[in-house]
Formats: sequence, structure tokens, C-alpha cells
Amino acid sequence: MALVERIPALLRERTFRRYWTGQTISLVGDQISLIAIPLAAVLILGADAAEMGWLKTAELLPALLLNLPLGAWADRQARRRRVMIVADLGRAALMLTLPVAYALDALTLGQLYAVAFGIGALTVLFEVCNATLIVALVPTERYVQANSLVNGSRSMSWLAGPGIGGVLVQVLTAPFALVADALTYVVSAGYLARVKAVEPPPAAVVKGHFTEGMRWVVRDRSMRALFSASGTVQFFNYMFHTLFVLYATAELDIGAGLLGLVLGAGAVGGLIGAACSGAVVRRIGIGASLVTGFLGFTLPLLLIPLAGGPLPLVVAVFFAAEFLSCAGVMIVDIAAGSFQMAAIPDAIRARVMGAFRTLNHGFRPLGALAGGLLGTAIGLRPTLWIATGGAVLAVLWLLPSPLARMRELPTKGEESTPVGAL
Repeated sequence: MALVERIPALLRERTFRRYWTGQTISLVGDQISLIAIPLAAVLILGADAAEMGWLKTAELLPALLLNLPLGAWADRQARRRRVMIVADLGRAALMLTLPVAYALDALTLGQLYAVAFGIGALTVLFEVCNATLIVALVPTERYVQANSLVNGSRSMSWLAGPGIGGVLVQVLTAPFALVADALTYVVSAGYLARVKAVEPPPAAVVKGHFTEGMRWVVRDRSMRALFSASGTVQFFNYMFHTLFVLYATAELDIGAGLLGLVLGAGAVGGLIGAACSGAVVRRIGIGASLVTGFLGFTLPLLLIPLAGGPLPLVVAVFFAAEFLSCAGVMIVDIAAGSFQMAAIPDAIRARVMGAFRTLNHGFRPLGALAGGLLGTAIGLRPTLWIATGGAVLAVLWLLPSPLARMRELPTKGEESTPVGAL
């Protein structure tokens, strides 16, 4: 009995357990494809730097272009869970075309680009529907626990997925390793098919339907502050990540193996952050948790451009930075996700999340472009100082907002401004 009581309450509920299990398996599969598709491009097709850039663009473009229209479409659907199942099976089918084409000696870069874009588009569709489904599965008082469990799975996938993917690529070659990812989508679809949920009714199509989500984000003071902080972090973080590997390997002589261990430390930090986030939110409240998480995410990264000296010291500093930063980002994601689940009205949920993701994803290529240009103009280390320092300043968007002073989650669908905050 004592062991059962230690299991989170949501995982003792069959419906949520099925949902969570499917998502966990799918997230591990995503990490397999994250390493296997680029390796297929490089090792099998001999892709150069420009072609790898096009592959990354094909992967990211759907999130920028399709979140808003697919969010508007999803809000008009009565059975979003079925749409998610179709999206999972579609992703599996697209992924399987790669090993089939390789076996027939017909694999091309054009096919890789098309598959990356198609999977990205179906992922956007899955996620905008998922924003509504998870709310239908979880009572308000367990939003933080639900987000902790899902983000804990994400951290676990960061830890396990690349290693599994590397082994599969080594044993099976990169294209055939993608069969494993396709199977994870099939498993996810199977678990979703067994989930029973009473979904919110579809939204009526009225004038302004397409833009209502965007207008709600801009109008709501707390959501506007969260978007501004998130967008600032996205811009500077992508500036940082554009140069991070080059800086670590070219200027600090950290080998690929050591760098992999450093990133693994980040995944462990993420797991611990996810496990502790519920206690943090209960102790200091949702708003203070967001502020703490943003600072916990960004401040440790200042250690990266600061690092210098003997290699063991540099690696130790990198370990600390990645570990602490990933713990902080889990607190941000869990607190922000719980706030959004509570604050956004069900009737416009997919449109709001589509708008939010569209705006945020728009900052990613801008940050990457700025990082490349500045890195070339003024050098890697100075650019990393700008990137990490700018990310820390993102918290300034939150501090004057009602969100920073919010202790409890807002009543669903109401203006997310706590009493006495104005």
C-alpha cells in the first residue's frame, strides 16, 4: 500500500496513465529521429552545411506557418482525440517512407526535406489538439502534477533518446533506425485510442474566428507578459545555441564525447526540476515559480562564456551550467503550462496556443540569424555574452505584471489578473 501511495495520483487513474504512457514513448521516439534523420543526411547522402540548413528549416517551418491556421481549425472540431490519432499514424507512415526508399536505393535529400516538413506539420496539428485534450483529462487542482509528469517524460527522453538513437544508427544504419520512431507513433496512437475523455464542444465560426486567439494573447495582461518573456528567451536562446557547439569544440577544445556527457547532465537536471516543480509551486505560488524558473533557466548559462582555464575546470563549469539551466527550464515549462491550462477558455484554447506558438517560433530563426551574424562580426565569446545576458533580462517582462504576484491558478476562462494585483 505504501508503494502505491508513492505513485502520483494521476498515474493511478487509468485514463491519464494511458495518455501519459503513449506520450512518453512517443517523446523517446522523437529523440531517436532527432539524431537519425541528420545522420542519414550526412552519412548516407553526403549533405553539406547548406543542405543541413535546409533540412533544419524544413523541420522548423511548419511550426511558424501552421500553428495559427491549424489552431483555428482544431477549435472547430468535436473529436480532437481522433485527429491526434490520425496525426500519429500519419507521422508513422511518413517516417517509414525513409527506410523503404533507402532499401530501394531511392532515398534523396528532397524526400528528407518533404518528410521533415510533413512530420513537422502533423506535429503542429497533434499539439494544438493536445492542448485541449489534456485539459479534458485533468481536474484543475492537478494541472501542475500533469505538467510535471509530461515534462518529466520529456527530460527522460532527452537523457535516453539520443543514446538509444545512436546505438540503433550504429547497429541498423540511420534510415532503418527510423523504424523505431515510426513504431513509437503507432504505440502513441494505440494508447490514445483507449483514452476516454469528454471534450469541450467545438467553437462556433463567427467573424474574427481566425484571429481571436492572437487577440486574446495580446489583450490578457498576464498572457501578454508571459509571451513577451518567452519570446525574448527564445530569441536569445537560439542565438546562444547557434554558436554553443562551435564555441565548445573550436575555442575550448571539448570533444564530442565530453560534450555529449555535458548535455546528458542537462537532461538529469531537467528530470530533477520536473520532480521538484510541484513542491516549488505549492511553496511559493505560480507567479513566483515562473520568475524563479526564468532566472534558474537563464542565469546559469552566463557560466558558458565565463568558462576558461584547464579543460577539467571548463567541463565542470559546463556541467553545472547545463544541469542548473535545464532544472530551471522545467520549472518554467510546468508553471507556464499549468497557468495556460487554467487561464485559456476552452472555446479558443487551440487558437490561443496556436497563436502563442506562432509568435514564439517566429523568434527562433531571428535569434539563430542574429547569432550567426554577430558571431562572425564580433566573435563567439562576445556574442555568447550578449545572448546569455539578454536571456536573463527576459524576466523583466514578468515582474510588473499581475502574473508575477499570482499565487493560485486563475479561474478557468476568466481574465488572469488576481484580486488586488492592479
